[in-house]
Amino acid sequence: IRMGDKPIWEQIGSSFVQHYYQLFDADRTQLGAIYIDASCLTWEGQQFQGKAAIVEKLSSLPFQKIAHSITAQDHQPTPDSCILSMVVGQLKADDDPIMGFHQMFLLKNINDAWVCTNDMFRLALHNFG
Repeated sequence: IRMGDKPIWEQIGSSFVQHYYQLFDADRTQLGAIYIDASCLTWEGQQFQGKAAIVEKLSSLPFQKIAHSITAQDHQPTPDSCILSMVVGQLKADDDPIMGFHQMFLLKNINDAWVCTNDMFRLALHNFG
């Protein structure tokens, strides 16, 4: 199905990404709405499962304010009608220097709503030592 120029999965994926970072930057305690109890989050290598555990982790991150800037995003349809999204961008937390990050989402349509079943996040830190 194509709406406009972009395939529908790209539209859904980019709408989700925009919504996610708007929520994250405004009030990350509200992010529970996009996860389900079967959702998994890997945050800098730490694993969390379930809506409650994920929101607790994201809410307890040690900064007051954060802003994300998206450099690029890619979306693919999966054979089982999910959407795989990869985001590359930069973030600024409090007065820290700007840092690059990578994040991947797997989106699934459950009861006519798109939810995130899998979420992986890494800061783009390089140490050639």
